[in-house]
Amino acid sequence: MFFRYLLLEGVMRESVVDLVSSPKLWQHLPHVLSPDMVNRLLAAPAGADRFMLRDRALLALLYATGCRASEVVNLKLRDVHLDESYCRCVGKGNKERLVSLNPIANRSLAAYLAHERPLLAVRSDAEELLISKSGRALTRIMVWSLVKKYARRVGASDKVSPHTLRHSFATHMLAGGAEIRALQELLGHASIATTQIYTHVEHTRLKAVHRKCHPRG
Repeated sequence: MFFRYLLLEGVMRESVVDLVSSPKLWQHLPHVLSPDMVNRLLAAPAGADRFMLRDRALLALLYATGCRASEVVNLKLRDVHLDESYCRCVGKGNKERLVSLNPIANRSLAAYLAHERPLLAVRSDAEELLISKSGRALTRIMVWSLVKKYARRVGASDKVSPHTLRHSFATHMLAGGAEIRALQELLGHASIATTQIYTHVEHTRLKAVHRKCHPRG
């Protein structure tokens, strides 16, 4: 910009930095859990927990769909279709998308809806899928707190949050062979550039495997 100013002012006839490329911006890669740690986290809610079935359903839903915490707490009962293994999600900009439910999420939700939600809903007529002991919808703060609680229990990093499960979902999907455009639709990203961050995460993992396993790594 300084040399461009000098050119405009006539101090210089040509810029000496035209062939110098701009420095790349720092890129912070998202924190991702391993598949094994995800499995441990999903199984963390146990019989001693007051709302084990709800919490298992919450964790399974976050990872199975890649939904944001705000999208999960806004899910209504009518949005969930267990017979066809999908749910309707409304994301940023009021954009609607359909997200699939894997067998674990499907079973967890079915158990919660059959055995625990009816007991929680006695005090209210809330339409939201996930509700608290008072019968009201869970908040984003409650979801954040629950994820942190179970992450500590299984010894996961203190950086783990609901969004970590979204990052893990996306990275594991790519590792499994998902196309970047399909992942963009699943995550509800307006731009493919936002989704491409996960290709860097996956490449970082592959480089780590190469260094560990290659005889000249």
